[in-house]
Amino acid sequence: MVTYKLHFIRHGMTDGNRTGRYVGRTDVPLCQEGRQELEALKQKYRYPEVQEVYCSPLTRCVQTADILYPDSPRTLVEDLVELSLGDFEGKYMKDLKDNPAYRAWLKESLKNTPPGALETGEQFAQRIAMALQQIFANMTQNHITEAAVIAHGGVLMGLLSAFAMPRRPMGEWAISNGCGYSVRMSTQLWMRDQIIEVLGPLPEGRRSGQDDRVKAFLGVL
Repeated sequence: MVTYKLHFIRHGMTDGNRTGRYVGRTDVPLCQEGRQELEALKQKYRYPEVQEVYCSPLTRCVQTADILYPDSPRTLVEDLVELSLGDFEGKYMKDLKDNPAYRAWLKESLKNTPPGALETGEQFAQRIAMALQQIFANMTQNHITEAAVIAHGGVLMGLLSAFAMPRRPMGEWAISNGCGYSVRMSTQLWMRDQIIEVLGPLPEGRRSGQDDRVKAFLGVL
């Protein structure tokens, strides 16, 4: 049975990540500290070699791919973009905590949208599941057995909480910038049970949770 490895990697740090602001779908670049951190991780640890990089089209993910996989073929996947946070983007959680609209969204984020956004949590989950299905189909059709997926915190946490074994709630899949998890997929397991098997943390040699900066809520973004 043919198996496929995917390496889920969160983009490097942005100014919004560094200062604790919601970024969501706002297209921001990596900050200088984020670039330096990625270079340091790449030198100290190991990112697996891949045949293809599937990447969110937002700048911070493309720049991360440029640093970690400059010579690998790349496919931009529109459905890997982060959840839109509407009017909450660019704002600090601490400044929103008493906002009635923010509190209402947190209470029912699967059913509701932030003001100014168009996608509920349920629609977001459906979209990123479709992105993973498209990636897996592309891999099988093109005989790609090992690939990287460079995306956002909320996207990767959502995919892992929905499909990964062992099962964990979304918050326990929080991922630091430039880090992630390697997973294994097979046609049989995916078609029958929609399961992906977690193999271990990334980059290789770095323990999960080591030097974590933030445990993200929804898309630490």
